[in-house]
Amino acid sequence: MQPLQLIATTPMGTEAVVSRELKLLGYTDVTTQNGRVMFSGDFIDIARCNLWLRSADRILIKMGEFKATTFDELFEGTKALPWQDWIPADGEFPVQGRSHKSQLSSVPACQGIVKKAIVEKLKQTHHTEWFPEDGPRLVIEVHLLNDIAMLTIDTSGAGLHKRGYRKLVTEAPLKETLAAALVQLSRWGPHRPFYDPFCGSGTLLVEAAMIGWNIAPGLRRSFSAEHWPIVPAEVWNQAREEAFDLVKDDVPLQIAGSDIDPQAIEVAEAAVRSAGFAKEIKLDVLPVSRVRLKGDYGCLITNPPYGERIGEQTEIERLIYSLGRVAAEVPTWSFFAITSTTSFEKHFNQKADKRRKLYNGRIETQFYQFLGPLPPRPDRS
Repeated sequence: MQPLQLIATTPMGTEAVVSRELKLLGYTDVTTQNGRVMFSGDFIDIARCNLWLRSADRILIKMGEFKATTFDELFEGTKALPWQDWIPADGEFPVQGRSHKSQLSSVPACQGIVKKAIVEKLKQTHHTEWFPEDGPRLVIEVHLLNDIAMLTIDTSGAGLHKRGYRKLVTEAPLKETLAAALVQLSRWGPHRPFYDPFCGSGTLLVEAAMIGWNIAPGLRRSFSAEHWPIVPAEVWNQAREEAFDLVKDDVPLQIAGSDIDPQAIEVAEAAVRSAGFAKEIKLDVLPVSRVRLKGDYGCLITNPPYGERIGEQTEIERLIYSLGRVAAEVPTWSFFAITSTTSFEKHFNQKADKRRKLYNGRIETQFYQFLGPLPPRPDRS
């Protein structure tokens, strides 16, 4: 089989983070586009990337790409692809769709055409007129952009943010994939203290701990492609064994968090226990004004309340002011905050060294980065 064309889909603004993750995993032919990162691989790479990518949403197989300005072109282009290699006779293959700046703008109609074309192809190769669709699930997507149709199959199933450790959530939880991206953008490492004063569900804390111990984020869950006949079971066994061997759970961690809401801390404690970090992550019920950071060269990364409702903005500004006072007491620390509050720098009383536009769900935010000095390199003499 030829190398597979794989796509790691990403939240807008985190493409460079996922690209860097892939390069650290050893992939060299990495191409970045809006909302996705393209690379090539084999069956083992489907398994490894689902297990290891911290900030990607899904891993897709690109089946083909072609111009489609008419339904006939969409039908014939879809039918020409090798669906029979992937979809077994009992396979379930729902079709999802998106269309942007294309003549074929009716998504339901495009989905129906693609489904019909795949059925016709499978009739030829599986020699049957009836497909029960009660077997392995392979979700197909037709994505039309500027009259170019791209057909993909989703290997992940549930989104990769579903790690398995978070059973409960607070009112406005940060997705695990975005939390992991923020930690990676900070370049934090386990040799440095880590703190989140608005920890909510504890997601940033757990994602940092998983990075600190080099735990593959997908180790606790399963994926759609595990159930496909074409993908050998041994590649999943091999990828998981590799991941277990690479865990570094003897590395000391200095991770702590707090929140003024006792219920939020209860939710965070449940996530921390479920993730296996009950002894490593310290949690407190504490207002940000009473936070006192310990140690040098630490990283504070946080997702403060956004104040979406009328009348909340003054309280949000007060919290940011308190956070700025905490920062002023620890000159060797670096501070990072993701927020939709446009006056964050004013109330923090410091101009950010870097800003990055990110989307927290559908909310446009800025990731403010206040960079302290890096820790001195250890003396190797």
